[in-house]
Amino acid sequence: MANFDIIVIGAGPGGYVAAIRAAQLGLEVVCVEREHLGGICLNWGCIPTKAMLRSSEVFHLMHRAKEFGLSADNVNYDLDAVVARSRGVAKQLSGGIGHLFKKNKVTTIMGEATITAPGKVTVTTAKGTEDLTAKNIILATGARARDLPGLEADGDLVWTYKHALQPPRMPKKLLVIGSGAIGIEFASFYNTLGADTTVVEVMDRVLPVEDEEISAHAKKQFVKQGMKIMEKAMVKQLDRGRGKVTAHIEADGKSEKHEFDTVISAVGIVGNVEGLGLEALGVEIDRTHVVTDKYCQTKIPGLYAIGDIAGAPWLAHKASHEGAMVAEKIAGQNPHAVDPNSIAGCTYCHPQVASVGYTEAQAKEAGHDIKVGRFPFIGNGKAIALGEAEGMVKTIFDAKTGELLGAHMVGAEVTELIQGYVVGRQLETTEEDLMQTVFPHPTLSEMMHESVLDAYGRAIHF
Repeated sequence: MANFDIIVIGAGPGGYVAAIRAAQLGLEVVCVEREHLGGICLNWGCIPTKAMLRSSEVFHLMHRAKEFGLSADNVNYDLDAVVARSRGVAKQLSGGIGHLFKKNKVTTIMGEATITAPGKVTVTTAKGTEDLTAKNIILATGARARDLPGLEADGDLVWTYKHALQPPRMPKKLLVIGSGAIGIEFASFYNTLGADTTVVEVMDRVLPVEDEEISAHAKKQFVKQGMKIMEKAMVKQLDRGRGKVTAHIEADGKSEKHEFDTVISAVGIVGNVEGLGLEALGVEIDRTHVVTDKYCQTKIPGLYAIGDIAGAPWLAHKASHEGAMVAEKIAGQNPHAVDPNSIAGCTYCHPQVASVGYTEAQAKEAGHDIKVGRFPFIGNGKAIALGEAEGMVKTIFDAKTGELLGAHMVGAEVTELIQGYVVGRQLETTEEDLMQTVFPHPTLSEMMHESVLDAYGRAIHF
């Protein structure tokens, strides 16, 4: 029986960061992973989807060559080559985790872990079973795509994100169920490559977690690109035939049949809580997610849960930060708890969407008297020079204190810009600090400054 200071179950962006940080702090760490180092994020999520979306972005720009004084004839794509590049990027990064584990002396075991008692884990590997003990266990087992009854994926006509990343064919007529980040990114990718794309969203708008104005702006661009958007609608049934799917879509109290050759289901995720022995331990689970306190501790001493298994927001960077925080806590340090409201969300569709903090509606609901600023991309020199004049930046402040309550963006490269506001919130900046900051010219970031100025009636360029 091997003894460690920490057993980490799962080597995704939460688990591998927790393991490395704990090792840096001098703790003996073992990380157990059943499938891929890097988890879903590196192998089947964040990274390979961004590689594919980059291909579609370049393809889109090639079609616009004439606008930039260039010529590109017979523009086309090779879907197999696009996928191969995406898989290569994922493989390179997954291999990098193995290197980082060796460098930091983290023991790695490939297998299925079960917690048999507090501080005890049995791992089933290809060679048999192995028993491990540790004072602390970190659960980082992530989540998987939710399957709704009747809408289950089959890999042929109905896909999950995994099938969409290694498509058996290019869809001609595509239905995407769900318009959260995963659904809208795949809709954007396939629509750009020429698929006749329909998105069905059960809520009253696409990208429903975003600020209402941002959702509306993004929808306008999606429709302009040829997407059909159905809001307040629900897919009740899928009739599968040879090479086609008939979807029964209910909207406005009426049910209509629509025919597609491919369906992507992106209706949320469920936590990977099964087979870990959690029920026998008495771990509290709420709707497939492990219940923890703000430091990711469960009610079982020495047992922590981080990342997707511990609930929203389901974001890789949240998991990584929680992993480092828990490692530091176990090592006897006093890290800050992760504030979910200060974690940015990024969606890499075209146009990109990024946000942090309260939406305008949430700020009002929380009782704040607010000041709101907006600045459009059309008023920014760099955006016009890039040929990306569609978009906006929106900032929300507390009228009394000047606290930056939230920031929301839609447009080119906003997933890179949002970090400025994230740092601002972390440093507890006020509108005055942001107004006094000198932003470089010509950059897209100047719109962040102008949006702040606009909240106080001082915008210069609009």
